[in-house]
Amino acid sequence: MLSKNRKEANRRIYFRPEFTHCPHCEKKLQRAHTAWHKKITTLNGVIDAWSMAYTCRNMTCSHKGIFYKSAEAEMLSMKQSSYGWDVLSLLGELCFKHHMTVSELTAALHDRGIQTNEQQAQKLYERYQLLLAVSLNEHVHRVLHETTELNGGILLSMDGVQQKKGNETLYILREVFSGTVIAAKNMKSETVAELQAFILPVIELGFPIVGIVFDGQYGLRLAFEDLLPGLPYQYSQYHYISKPIMGVDRKLKKRLKKNMRVIRDFERKIEQVEKCISKQPNEADTSSGGMAEIKMAKRYMEAARALLLECGDPPPNLPGMLIYERAQAIQASLSRYLNNNPYS
Repeated sequence: MLSKNRKEANRRIYFRPEFTHCPHCEKKLQRAHTAWHKKITTLNGVIDAWSMAYTCRNMTCSHKGIFYKSAEAEMLSMKQSSYGWDVLSLLGELCFKHHMTVSELTAALHDRGIQTNEQQAQKLYERYQLLLAVSLNEHVHRVLHETTELNGGILLSMDGVQQKKGNETLYILREVFSGTVIAAKNMKSETVAELQAFILPVIELGFPIVGIVFDGQYGLRLAFEDLLPGLPYQYSQYHYISKPIMGVDRKLKKRLKKNMRVIRDFERKIEQVEKCISKQPNEADTSSGGMAEIKMAKRYMEAARALLLECGDPPPNLPGMLIYERAQAIQASLSRYLNNNPYS
């Protein structure tokens, strides 16, 4: 594949090891062969790169036969790729930050002087995804290893999120101590077999599992009990604590809204009084005070009606309690207004 690379190189560079003598016997290294040769496309042009392999010719050296190459050359591009790391980084930014399509990626690379086509851009994008997946796996392994050393094992947590009823459910499996997401997958069905197929690769990583946390879903419990029998588990605090509280709060919210249905009756009375006052423009003494009271009554009705739209942010901010507390504040404000109103 690389022999068909006919790109015109701006310069030719020969790379040799960063040291000239054997690190073991300190004899001078000698050139052995060409490790690789390819033209690498970078953001600064095309490089005709040659990586030369050197070895120690000392017959008594304990590391005789080892070949040394340039670390700088190895950092120019991925193996079996003729594009530099800087091009891959640019492509990742264009894909995931600017959400470009393959055709838009090709045009953007052309604007930066990188000759390619849509097929090559697609392969480059797939290679970037593979590189990203490998990097994430290495990061996850490192974090799980550190967590195991600190806590004697990892604590798994799993939950599913469904945007709308009937859509796929996104299941996320994470490690609780470090907060690291280990795996995520969209599932059309939630059978025990599919859940186990999603969980099993994480178990096969070989890290000791000290416990499980989930939301009490029956399918999840069966999946974990079959894969990890006897392992302690608990419901997540959010579901364990919030579900009963939210159930009681939901009833409170329903009862409060039912009692506040009289708002519409008050609004009709206000409209009737407003019409009566508007028909008596000559009675200035009564109309001025009456109109002031009507304006204030409307404001209180608007504040009370706004409570009906309160959704809160459960579990910390429960909507029923918010409606109850704010309704009490409106009632207290109305009492102060009636006590201080000169027209009452």
